Amino acid sequence: MLRALTLLEVMLANRVQKLIFSSTAALYGEPDRIPIEETDRLAPTNAYGESKLLAERMLAWFGRVYGLRYATLRYFNAAGSDGYSGECHHPESHIIPRLLRAAMDGTSFAIFGTDYPTSDGTCIRDYIHVSDLAQAHLLAVHALSRRQHLIYNLGNGRGFSVREVIESTRRVTGYPIHVIESVRRAGDTAVLVASSEKIYCELGWRPEHTNLDSIIASAWQWMQRHPAGYETHCQDRALKMSCRRRKPIGDYSKLRS
Repeated sequence: MLRALTLLEVMLANRVQKLIFSSTAALYGEPDRIPIEETDRLAPTNAYGESKLLAERMLAWFGRVYGLRYATLRYFNAAGSDGYSGECHHPESHIIPRLLRAAMDGTSFAIFGTDYPTSDGTCIRDYIHVSDLAQAHLLAVHALSRRQHLIYNLGNGRGFSVREVIESTRRVTGYPIHVIESVRRAGDTAVLVASSEKIYCELGWRPEHTNLDSIIASAWQWMQRHPAGYETHCQDRALKMSCRRRKPIGDYSKLRS
């Protein structure tokens, strides 16, 4: 939070008047209804969500006291690739790159929790393509010329369970992917699915990439071209050796949303 406060103070000192803040669906915790709307109760169940909530509160105060114009964009699960960039975290925690790495390396994938109150017992999440997120940012920047502050959910409005994401990844990659079932992680909620009607009504934004197979295929194609991720983040030789490319099966370049 100190970094967020420092950034806002530096912006104020240098007369930077607009900010787009990447927030998160984790603010909502266990939601009272699905799909989730921006006016719903904010009750994070993990430290990540709580940190974003604190940052949103700071933005509200800077807007109220100093006139900062800001847009808070609450991402649901960002995924996919625009062809030029992709996900590369060390360690990796996001489900789609973890599944793709398991397909590429032949390693196992762990499901954390199979006893949630959902159709197949695994968590359900809303996946939004990064290109659709980028378009929402552009619309928000322009809207801040006439609006003081904006708060929007960014999602597809449709949820997929962990098991559904696994099956989609198997279809896209052509690999079986060995799965291990494990216990729940603290702070994980059963279902997070967005209502993005507000940004549609106010700014005309709609996601174009809504097909899960297509979203995963874009990430898979990027990972095949960059098996070691971003070179500047993958200098460790052992990591590079563990990221050797496996021969892909099938041509999924024609998948469309």
